[in-house]
Amino acid sequence: MSVELFGRFDEALKASKAEPCFLRSEASPLPDPLFMVWMPYSQMHEEFIRELANIINKLTGHVERLRAWAVVAAELSDVEKLEACQIAIDDLATISLNLPYVVRSRFYFAGAHLSHQANQALMGEAWVDDLPLDHQIYQDAFDTALAPWGNPAKKLRLALQKIGNATYRDATADFRNAYNHRFSRRFVIGMTDIVTRRPSPLGGVMYAFGGAQPFDLNQVADLLAGQRDACHIAFGRFRKLIEAHAAAIAPVNAKQLADVHSSTL
Repeated sequence: MSVELFGRFDEALKASKAEPCFLRSEASPLPDPLFMVWMPYSQMHEEFIRELANIINKLTGHVERLRAWAVVAAELSDVEKLEACQIAIDDLATISLNLPYVVRSRFYFAGAHLSHQANQALMGEAWVDDLPLDHQIYQDAFDTALAPWGNPAKKLRLALQKIGNATYRDATADFRNAYNHRFSRRFVIGMTDIVTRRPSPLGGVMYAFGGAQPFDLNQVADLLAGQRDACHIAFGRFRKLIEAHAAAIAPVNAKQLADVHSSTL
């Protein structure tokens, strides 16, 4: 049955009229030649642009795969739905719903590192290499590193507020938290939260009975399509920040190279 299900999925995916837009991962131009102090920036820049494009493109592809599985699932019996969930749907949908948080965190990580390095061009000898270590880089480190970069930084921050935000969290029944710490809603078939414990309007707590219906795959795909679009906007604004970095680095780099050249004469 598994082979047949994947065959139906492949047919549904090929029949889709959607034309996903995938990001290109070319790094923005930096001065050439580049003084050695900028090598960390240069190497991180190339890697981070590539990895951000890759993870956003993965989200883009997952949206169309979820829509294809939605077509297949609509024609399955309950037993077949359970098999489809076991062999493909559950893993795909679980990863997909978590990807917006992954993308946002990677923007924080990349933006913090690159802005911290580029701050040398603005601060000169006053620059201190005080960025937290990788496992300690969160939004606060990102905000601190981007503080000197004005409008490009502001626009990127605003774009990132649309990714994995409270609206998305509520629409997905706080899936990320529930999946990791409790029992999350299922996909296509099955119920959870048969009994929930919550505050009572009369004080104390009360128990509610009912259960949460499974996610509809088309609804999940629609939510993720919105997140994909927000990620594309953030990626464009990240590139604008990189361009601001390059513009600040260029004259400093030229002077550093000139100083080295004059010292060797």
